Amino acid sequence: MLRRPMMNMNILQLPLLHFIFFTLLLLPPAFSSGLVPKPGCPDRCGNVLIPFPFGVGSDCSFGKYFNITCNTSNNTPTPYLSFFEDIEVVEINPSQIRIRFKRLLEKVCYNKSGHRFDGMENIRSGFSFSDTPFTFSDENWLTTIGCDDSATIFTTDDEGFRQDEQKFGSSCVSYCSNINDSAGVGFCPDNDIGYPSAKGCCVTTVPRGITQVLVKLTDLANEWRVGEGRLFSCSYVFLQEKLTPNKSKFSYPLSYLNNPNEFLDAESNWKTRAPPVVRLDWRINEGKNCSEARWNATGRYACQDNSLCVDYDAPSTVGGYLCSCKQGYNGNPYSTGGCRDIDECGDSPCDSNSICTNTPGSFTCSCRRGYSGDGRKNGRGCVPSKITNIFIGVISGLGFFLLLSICILLHKVFKKRKSRMRKERFFKQNGGLLLQQRTNEGTIGETKLFLVEELEKATDDFNKTRILGQGGQGIVYKGMLSNGQIVAIKKSKLAAKDLLDQFINEIVILSQINHRNVVRMLGCCLETEVPLLVYEFLPNGTLSNLIHDPSTEVLVSWNMRLKIAADIAGALAYLHSASSTSIYHRDIKSGNILLDEKYVVKVSDFGISRSVEVDQTHLTTRVKGTFGYFDPEYFQSNQFTEKSDVYSFGVVLAELLTGQRPISLEKEEDERSLVTRFLASIEDNNVDTILDPQILKQGGKEEVSAVVLLTRKCLNLLGKMRPTMKEVATELESLRLSQMPTTITHKSQETRVCESKSMMIPDTDYTWTASDIVYANFLLKRGSDVTGYGAVPNVGGAGGASSFCLK
Repeated sequence: MLRRPMMNMNILQLPLLHFIFFTLLLLPPAFSSGLVPKPGCPDRCGNVLIPFPFGVGSDCSFGKYFNITCNTSNNTPTPYLSFFEDIEVVEINPSQIRIRFKRLLEKVCYNKSGHRFDGMENIRSGFSFSDTPFTFSDENWLTTIGCDDSATIFTTDDEGFRQDEQKFGSSCVSYCSNINDSAGVGFCPDNDIGYPSAKGCCVTTVPRGITQVLVKLTDLANEWRVGEGRLFSCSYVFLQEKLTPNKSKFSYPLSYLNNPNEFLDAESNWKTRAPPVVRLDWRINEGKNCSEARWNATGRYACQDNSLCVDYDAPSTVGGYLCSCKQGYNGNPYSTGGCRDIDECGDSPCDSNSICTNTPGSFTCSCRRGYSGDGRKNGRGCVPSKITNIFIGVISGLGFFLLLSICILLHKVFKKRKSRMRKERFFKQNGGLLLQQRTNEGTIGETKLFLVEELEKATDDFNKTRILGQGGQGIVYKGMLSNGQIVAIKKSKLAAKDLLDQFINEIVILSQINHRNVVRMLGCCLETEVPLLVYEFLPNGTLSNLIHDPSTEVLVSWNMRLKIAADIAGALAYLHSASSTSIYHRDIKSGNILLDEKYVVKVSDFGISRSVEVDQTHLTTRVKGTFGYFDPEYFQSNQFTEKSDVYSFGVVLAELLTGQRPISLEKEEDERSLVTRFLASIEDNNVDTILDPQILKQGGKEEVSAVVLLTRKCLNLLGKMRPTMKEVATELESLRLSQMPTTITHKSQETRVCESKSMMIPDTDYTWTASDIVYANFLLKRGSDVTGYGAVPNVGGAGGASSFCLK
């Protein structure tokens, strides 16, 4: 138990410290492992391992000081040192034990004149571990919180702490710099070395190996605050293990120092803080040091067979020793039979030309016949004898040259054959036989069949620095052919069958298309694991980058947007109705619209496109495409029609009009879709708030109104209510060329009749919805400030073409 307090001892609680691991510096490496409990005894109490010589119960420990009591009254079992009753064990290591030290070394409270408070209990306690296996570790701090005090630690070999036997250990001074800083905060410690400055705290080290400690607090207020008195009333001293800079610090309002009740309860315990953790060194102290203990007939020698005794290297007055297993042995040196021989041969310490034999505490390596040396891997090993070396050298040389010649010859033959077979296999795998049917002297129409060597050279063997972009289907590289032409080469990421089918499909589709706004495929290579497609190089990236990339320096004017929209619509109309067979693109999006050096659009990426027979109205397929662009009707029915491409084009038109992305994740969930926000703005009579300001500045109101209404038609949820791509292309081209001239005749102040260019949408194909009428009527009511941002549909009669009127 903690012995002979000088005055009444009260409990001081501190913050719970984080678990600290440390390495042994005093003992050989063999000591740092193998500590286990005594056979048949509990190996832990709660979360704490209990190795011998410690043990739960007197029969399981080396003696009364090592006996552990496992308190199971709480939810989590907690170990205590039985002899000391109130000392909780946190961790047991080969040379140290970490405990919760509840004792407060000193507490003093003063009034402003420097006199101690009347009736205030001041605490001063000394603690002794003499005649026990424990000493205070130098990995502890003596910690003082308060202002204008000096804390001094004394040690003594006398159990009564006699004044003439006390020895000075170390001291520190706590100081507060600001006389008016009663609302300040103290930190302890507040730096890496543990010496805070003017923060109401100080720490000092504890000498290693001491068994007793006494602390004295000295009031220094009169020394540097003459006539002012103390800043704060109370000061406290306690022990805690050293904290690393990353561990939590003790902090408190300095005003708490004026009232001990702010810190302590009626029993002088911390109100809201856990007791501090303190480190104690432990050793076997029966019979003093190793030489005395080994021959001491009255004491017990703790080190068992195959173990070494190590003197405790603290001051000689303390004495004691620790045990460790000898080299070549492992286990618990305090337990009978605890140090067992290690089978070093299991780790293969010998040369491959030697035989390992395990011996007690060691091993031997014996070289095989024809070899000599110590046989050890970390030694000279086993080397062939002189005659053996000559014989092996001659045979090895002849065999090597013969084998090398055969290998070189076979390598050339097999490499050439393997390369030829590999190319043939890939050619068939990649649809080469199908494409050969359209081959005319090595080409498919005007599409060339490239050799793999030519494309590897063009891309510097597909160097990462040549990558232009990559997506879900493949990676696009920039390359230069032997004739100096710059090209883009598309390579699939994986050889998955569905991706190969997409590449083959793209070759077949593009071989049928010849349009100025469709990317031109120059050729392909079928000799690799996945097909390689060679396209014309388009230096200005994608339409998505042009619209959405904030770093772009190109000003996208209204006329430029209108031309881009018209060219895309023209290309899609060509695919739907003007090519030899109708082609549904199925992945129209701004990311698949490329731009050449003059910003002329080129529709690309035909991997999931499909050719459609004349009498087909739709394709029934698994849903593919890009989220935010694909047709909701297609998503529900799995039936893709030409109107599904129209819907995707409508999303691209909305991007061009608003400058916003199809999906905005930063918005609320019900507002993430651009289509939803765009259509809602029309229905809510505020379409001008969603349009790109650049359009509002540059575009004619009639033209913008027409494109807004056309976009709305393309985004109709019912496919049959959408216009065809041919009708869309005709309308956009008409807007671009004619700038929508209108003639307005006023019949009266209440009635206006206007003639405008027909929308080219027969009433049999398109029926105006109620929301169209609402939108038209709201535009008529908006006034001159929004004139031109709407159109009145012709809803009377059947047949003819729908038209609209602008204010």
